[in-house]
Amino acid sequence: MRLRRVHRLAAVLAVSGLMFGTAACDAGSGSAGSGDPNTLEVWTRSNPDSAATYDRVFAAFTKKTGIKIDYQPVINFDQQLQSRASTKDLPDVMINDTALMGSYQSQGLLKPIDPASITGGDQITDKSWSSTVGIDRKHYGVPYSRQAQTLMIRTDWLKKLGLKAPTTWQEMLSVAKAFATKDPDGDGKADTYGMVVPGSAQNGYAAWWGASFLWQGGAKIIESAGQGKYAAAMDSAAAVDTVTWMKDNLFCGRKGVVQPGALTAVTSTATNFQDGNAGMYMTGPYNMTTFDGTLGKDTYEVVPAPAGPAGGDVLADGENVYLGAKTGKDKQELALAAFLVSPEGQKIAMTSVDGHQPVVRIPVNSTLDAAKVTKDARWSVVQKAYEDASEQFPNAPDFAPIKQDTADALNSIFTYCGGDVRSQLKALNDTLAGDLKDQDLLK
Repeated sequence: MRLRRVHRLAAVLAVSGLMFGTAACDAGSGSAGSGDPNTLEVWTRSNPDSAATYDRVFAAFTKKTGIKIDYQPVINFDQQLQSRASTKDLPDVMINDTALMGSYQSQGLLKPIDPASITGGDQITDKSWSSTVGIDRKHYGVPYSRQAQTLMIRTDWLKKLGLKAPTTWQEMLSVAKAFATKDPDGDGKADTYGMVVPGSAQNGYAAWWGASFLWQGGAKIIESAGQGKYAAAMDSAAAVDTVTWMKDNLFCGRKGVVQPGALTAVTSTATNFQDGNAGMYMTGPYNMTTFDGTLGKDTYEVVPAPAGPAGGDVLADGENVYLGAKTGKDKQELALAAFLVSPEGQKIAMTSVDGHQPVVRIPVNSTLDAAKVTKDARWSVVQKAYEDASEQFPNAPDFAPIKQDTADALNSIFTYCGGDVRSQLKALNDTLAGDLKDQDLLK
């Protein structure tokens, strides 16, 4: 419970500052930074590589409409957003993770959006639009990019060992053990591992990576209880069975099934797949560009995630376009949102130029096929996973403390193998109920 209180205090302090800043923004749209009424200040959470792709997108928009873009790629997005809110000036438009919508909306940072006001909004599926709905049932964003996790696996290792890509958890475990023990790289050394896991509690990674297993085991972290309320669900029989299977088979069983240091690894340090010493990685499609460059496209393949007892659903996520809670540029903001989700805007954002990372993975515009746009059949696996076999984190609540508390608990369970999973998940469930109560969302 101490962890939850720490998270709650941090959230209260952040919200206090943001609500103050946002109220000031709403009170005076002419505050510092508003500038030229025909110029939009746009933020994305981007490194220089993806920012180069956004530069092309915004240049095309300006050429088409005459509306200028003051583009700001921001790495420490939330920290900088808090700072800007406290100075009474928010960006006009922001592109960031779908899972952040509940947090931003609860703090008053966003303007509601009528989907009918977005030209081309009817070409976005209901599934994608659902990730922009707040507790009050209003929309607070426009879907921009989507993705779903798939299994990336070394085809050359499978061929050498006479194996096939796994379709079930048990097959996956058998392949992982073979990769770890049968010298698939042929160097005569015991230096290969079954699968890559970014299992650190830092920034909620253990919950992000583990969510697909939870869905496949029939478990939920929280679930809707109707009328804008939620219930914690991590003490269910399905959750106990799933987490116990993960603990016993991936972390506390045979060595080598996952890479060393998995429980302290984040995505930036879990590089064993691209380094060539691990054979499987359940991850997002954005990694394909890196893996193509390090391993080569012919050495691995992209396949659907192996199914668990409840099916093969994987974690889906992506980015939304958010409009900052200030007035005066609605026409320009809606024009930008419409361009970003149009076939033209989506195609530019899906295309790599000079090796730069695309910023749209699965298009939200339903008239587009990812494999056809990219001329890469692997994207059809990702698109099918998103459309037919994926679940998203609940986005209407502020999910950040819920994800972090779940990651803390899972990481602890997988680290200390002697603990009782049932009692540990009961404690987690109590903590999650507290997180929901803090947001006045507990049924």
